[in-house]
Amino acid sequence: MNNNKEVLSLADKARVMEREIKRTLNFRDKEMLNIEISYPQIELDGGYFAQRRINLYFSQKAQRLLRTSIRRLYPQAVRQYLESIRNGYPFNPYQLVSKYTVTFNEECHLSLYTDTYEFTGGAHGTTLRTSDTFDLRTGQRLPLSSFFKRGVNYKKMLIDEIKKIAEYNMSKNPGIYFDNYKELIEKNFNEESYFISPQGINIYYQQYDIAPYSTGIVVFTVPYKTLQIDKPDCK
Repeated sequence: MNNNKEVLSLADKARVMEREIKRTLNFRDKEMLNIEISYPQIELDGGYFAQRRINLYFSQKAQRLLRTSIRRLYPQAVRQYLESIRNGYPFNPYQLVSKYTVTFNEECHLSLYTDTYEFTGGAHGTTLRTSDTFDLRTGQRLPLSSFFKRGVNYKKMLIDEIKKIAEYNMSKNPGIYFDNYKELIEKNFNEESYFISPQGINIYYQQYDIAPYSTGIVVFTVPYKTLQIDKPDCK
């Protein structure tokens, strides 16, 4: 038997379990940085290789986030703390909290997004969203293009539909986006910024990409039927 041969999973959905990493970093017995990272680990019936590939991806992603957060945020927090002592103002510990949400777990596909919130002592924190979609049969991470036929200008299709949805939303709630939101929708479109759900393909824009902070991360759900594609399945 060839040990490198890819084995397809027999499961059409995953059992998703949450793992956590928690760290508190101090300086001179003063709390500087709190880190909480939640990430998924899955089980698949008959899909050991896919399961291992996906779990390795998420565990490595979580460890990278931990390392980079400590390297970047801890020195900043210490500098801010020392500055607060010199100038006599209060210091609030820095925070990083990363949590995931599963949006699709059926028909041999798993999709989720992860929101990572940072507080660095300002008026408010910031949140960055990332997302991942997998084929549970192979454990491969799927690009947005994999849901469309070869040669289809799916980017234009999605942007056109997003503009229609945004225009409707703006008519109902003026000021929800920046005035030049249509230009920004096109400019800031990112093929990595997607996840799937039972309703359709979801394209999201980060804070400030097309809207003020109060609007938050903006998500547009484009139905599969509108895009003339089938809902993902095991075929």
